[in-house]
Amino acid sequence: MIRTAALDALPVREAVPALVSALDGHGTAVLCAPPGTGKTTLVPLVLAGLVGGGPRRRVVVAEPRRIAARAAARRMAWLLGEQVGGAVGFTVRGERVAGPDTVVEVVTTGVLLQRLQRDQELTGVDVVVLDECHERHLDADTVAAFLLDVRETLRPELRLVAASATTDSAGWARVLGGAPVVEAAGVSYSVDTVWAPPARPVRPPHGMRVDPAQLTHVASVVRRALAERDGDVLCFLPGVGEIARVAGQLGGVDAEVLQIHGRAPAAVQDAALSVADHRRVILSTAVAESSLTVPGVRVVVDSGLAREPRVDHARGLGALATVRASRAAGRQRAGRAGREAPGTVYRCWAEAEDGRLAAFPSPEIRIADLTQFALQAACWGDPDATGLALLDPPPAGAMAAAREVLVAVGAVSPAGAVTARGQRMARLGLHPRLARALLDGSAALGARRAAEVVALLSEEPPREYGDDLAGAWRRARAGGDPYASRWRTEVARLDRAVRDPAGRTAEPQYPRASNAGGAVPSAPPAFEERGLGRSPDLSASPAFEARGLGRSPGSGAAPDDAAAGLIAALAFPERVAKARGEGAFLMANGTAAELGDGSRLRSAPWLAVAVADRPPHSASARVRLGAVIDGDTARAAAAHLLTAGEEVCWEDGDLVARAAERLGAIELSVRPLRTPDPALVRAALLDGLRAEGLGLLRWSPDALTLRARLGFLHRTLGGAWPDVAEDRALLERADDWLEPELSRARRRADLGRIDAGQALNRLLPWATGEAVRLDELAPERLEVPSGSRIRVDYSAEHGQPVLAVKLQELFGLAETPRVAGVPVLVHLLSPAGRPAAVTADLASFWQGGYRAVRAELRGRYPKHPWPEDPATAEPTRHTNARLRR
Repeated sequence: MIRTAALDALPVREAVPALVSALDGHGTAVLCAPPGTGKTTLVPLVLAGLVGGGPRRRVVVAEPRRIAARAAARRMAWLLGEQVGGAVGFTVRGERVAGPDTVVEVVTTGVLLQRLQRDQELTGVDVVVLDECHERHLDADTVAAFLLDVRETLRPELRLVAASATTDSAGWARVLGGAPVVEAAGVSYSVDTVWAPPARPVRPPHGMRVDPAQLTHVASVVRRALAERDGDVLCFLPGVGEIARVAGQLGGVDAEVLQIHGRAPAAVQDAALSVADHRRVILSTAVAESSLTVPGVRVVVDSGLAREPRVDHARGLGALATVRASRAAGRQRAGRAGREAPGTVYRCWAEAEDGRLAAFPSPEIRIADLTQFALQAACWGDPDATGLALLDPPPAGAMAAAREVLVAVGAVSPAGAVTARGQRMARLGLHPRLARALLDGSAALGARRAAEVVALLSEEPPREYGDDLAGAWRRARAGGDPYASRWRTEVARLDRAVRDPAGRTAEPQYPRASNAGGAVPSAPPAFEERGLGRSPDLSASPAFEARGLGRSPGSGAAPDDAAAGLIAALAFPERVAKARGEGAFLMANGTAAELGDGSRLRSAPWLAVAVADRPPHSASARVRLGAVIDGDTARAAAAHLLTAGEEVCWEDGDLVARAAERLGAIELSVRPLRTPDPALVRAALLDGLRAEGLGLLRWSPDALTLRARLGFLHRTLGGAWPDVAEDRALLERADDWLEPELSRARRRADLGRIDAGQALNRLLPWATGEAVRLDELAPERLEVPSGSRIRVDYSAEHGQPVLAVKLQELFGLAETPRVAGVPVLVHLLSPAGRPAAVTADLASFWQGGYRAVRAELRGRYPKHPWPEDPATAEPTRHTNARLRR
């Protein structure tokens, strides 16, 4: 029986007529409704015609999280007086509860994305509701863009609703082609704010790590809230690990402690989302911000932390990182305390910090690993995603990095077109790296064993499982903990998916079809040439056969170590690592890695590193999960990184020539090279000159002077006069001035024999005839009135040429000397050669400055002439006595 009273009590019912009208007229709409108004439950039932008397339509509701999808389906079924699986059902990864009579189906955005890739028309679906689109998950943005493409090109009658508690309504309306915006008013009560910062500073979050002192503080605030306020307490924490730690510190409180997160058992989720007759503390991730309604809550304790997607460089995958929650998230969380009555929010940070928080969380498309998105876009036929209607375009750098990975695993061609292999990888619901490991690993190990290891890599095992991937595998097989249960569910899904090349079992259908056959398709020839496809190297190499790693799943049980290592190496080929001794390794990507004391992996000659992180201020990464492999496995899995040939390079201040075989940065073998390629030698010597500078050449004083003169002419006249001031500019023209000496050189010492001055003469503008004017335009010396020829200093990079001369030698010179039309800067020296004055205008100096210099120096140097009128005096470099002779 339909629960009419409960439906009528939902505030969103007032906005339903406007929403229906908007869809009838435009086909798309944006629905803004606060949490608790019924947008997730009443609206789909009305649009499907299950309540309200409208025409019967099939509605798909897309939720960002599995727990929200299950909860929404259960709530709608309850409102209809039914069980889930009848008129209302749900599908999440690995679980489907729906039947032939299902009209409203709640799915995760990831499931809907897979359906769109298999059936672009979304056959049989009349309306799609994208719920919680304000969270800007990457899958949700992608689904919205694909659906808009479908409406424009295939099914203009498909109706689309973007629904959110708080959203950028103008932005979504624009993306949906000018869709009408329908707003629903909510019912909320006042919420008091209590600022509860830690008494002592705590370390900021780093990666996934949260300072234990911060969690201890949150637990103490929960206890305080229980003592000071009535009602259930909802505490927001960033992740499952933090929830478990805080729960462990709440022992003995006079309340039931429940945990809400995507991995929690269904019974626990149901208990937390149901009305209780006793007091409760609900520890939750961000899923309770807007996706779920938790009854009975009067108090919110906000840790101020959240998880946002980032590129996990430790695994080469997208992952979550702990960050400070945005102010928008803080408002959402606080609002949960005022849903049913006035409430209180305890914020575990200082009020002064609040204004410095980000206003909104960052859209995933701006910050996340885009490899899966790029593969989805390529499968859709738009590899660059330039034709997709997205609120934010994907960053070019992130897309380029994603393309590199996809080309390496054979999912797309170098031009970006998706391959048959890539299409199959997209249907597996895995990161392309793990999809590559599943497909190629199945050829060597069999589908089930490959699926078991890949499932371990898709959700990292708990820390207590240890750092040995094979050991974690054995523990998961034997374990009865929640992780092991989730792992077995994922293994079953992947096993079905890899056995069905068409991908029909990647998501269980109703009724479920059975297909145990299907061969693994071969990789494209170009991919096999790079050693990344299902090449014979993997499953038919002698090393693999000797260890039981044949193609046939029934040909013998492969050792766990070898099988786990193979899968990890296939997923992360750039992180195969060779031992360097004492638990230290070098990965193929050039990063050093270390194992913890006591690890059984320390004695391994080779490792496949699945997970590693680099602690702050550490030079080496720390291996958190890895598996033993041998050299043949490393070579086969990372064959695209294998190079062999001559290496001529500049190392440790000299030229080194060797024949080497390398796996990325790992040196496999090396021998000295007696007759290296002259072209490689020349290139290496140029590298040395770039690294250490042109000081490696022989610079005489005359050469340095010539370089300074040429630099002056280039600054002053430009034209044909070369730029010689910077080493970089000279090295760019090495062919013009360092030959043939550079090509004859074989080592550092040979560079020191090259006369730089003689070489620089080759850069003079001989072809234009200007070279013969060098001494005229920038003379090395200038003759002064005394008859002396004084050297001009051109070394000032951007200043005037300098003429340093004794003052008495310039008597009678009225005008300042010039070179290339530029007045020189005259440094007037005392008879002892010490600076007495500096001028670029001799005429002014004789009239003014000279008197002060004369007054100061004539008593100190009485033997030298100090005439009152220097303009008419005889220039000299001698004393008065010498002049009288």
